[in-house]
Amino acid sequence: MNLFFGIIIGLIALVFLVVIHELAHAFIARRNGVIVEEFGIGLPPKAWSKKLKSGLLFTLNWLPIGGFVKLQGEHDAANKKGDYGAASFWQKTRILLAGVVANWLLAAFILTILAIVGMPKVLSNQFSVAGDSIIKSGPVEIVNLTPDYPAEKSGLKSGDSIIRFAGTDVSSTSQLIDLIGQNKNKKVAVSYVRDDIVSTVDVSIGESLSGGTLGASLGQRETFRSTWSAPIVGVVTTAQFTWETLGGLGNLITNLFNGIFSQFSLNPSTRQQAANDLKEVSSSVAGPIGILGTIFPAASQAGPVQLLFLIAIISLTLAVMNILPIPALDGGRWFTMALFKITKKSLTFEREEKIQTVGFFILMGLIVLVTITDVAKIF
Repeated sequence: MNLFFGIIIGLIALVFLVVIHELAHAFIARRNGVIVEEFGIGLPPKAWSKKLKSGLLFTLNWLPIGGFVKLQGEHDAANKKGDYGAASFWQKTRILLAGVVANWLLAAFILTILAIVGMPKVLSNQFSVAGDSIIKSGPVEIVNLTPDYPAEKSGLKSGDSIIRFAGTDVSSTSQLIDLIGQNKNKKVAVSYVRDDIVSTVDVSIGESLSGGTLGASLGQRETFRSTWSAPIVGVVTTAQFTWETLGGLGNLITNLFNGIFSQFSLNPSTRQQAANDLKEVSSSVAGPIGILGTIFPAASQAGPVQLLFLIAIISLTLAVMNILPIPALDGGRWFTMALFKITKKSLTFEREEKIQTVGFFILMGLIVLVTITDVAKIF
């Protein structure tokens, strides 16, 4: 039942984000004199439709994975009254970038709400106003286990929260690391929480070069709350995550090209580094399956704060990806339009079709490759 609930909530969240994006396109288009012919929730085939008094065709479609808006005369060369193509350059700019702005502002709004109720800290330098922030640390959790080491042998699992170690209450990861070092080669009682149940197990602590060893990666979640500064925190944090996302995309592209071209090197160490770069690309990229595989468990297992935070990050990612100069995306369409305007060449129907078609197939090819990677990760 939890998984089913997660799938429903996950699909609703994804459709909501795309609908907000497309709704912004439609709203700004109408404000700039462009006729909106159809607004659809989900993707065809059509399940239900209704013609509104404004002349807009509103449709509900069977594939619940997004939405779309259809404008009259969508090609740049169209010139009839009410056509998108007949709008001025700046009007088209506003229409094309409206979805990006809507997703970015939605992310900022959600992060503002979270700044009030409790913002998860995921960046070491995450922004906060020093005089208006209350920081709260969660329990120390086991993130990963090393096979055949004391933690795994004792029955501890990833996700367990360590609350007491060798008779001492645990409040931080650094404190627990110190306690492990002080108890090397000893059997100690470890109390932990799993599924809201407190249990205790005896663990034989091993020995390492730096002290004791438990064989577990440890983590501790931190949240902070703000009052009057919440809107500032929401906007600045969104800007921070935008920069981090762009930086991550830059590193991804760099590793991809380094990995591809270095594969042809005669130097074995260079080829090994190339393989590592490509492996890093593979582990960093997530496609539709990867995103759904993240949001469904989050919807079914995590609390509302974690789910809202994930929705904000996905909304921000949609904004960043759509502003990139990739044909078939908003940023690509604007870049093509601007390039032809600067060069003072005519962007004919045929030219635009070729550019967008090639861009679409490249985009679909990337999605297929990333989806294959997602499936490979599952198996």
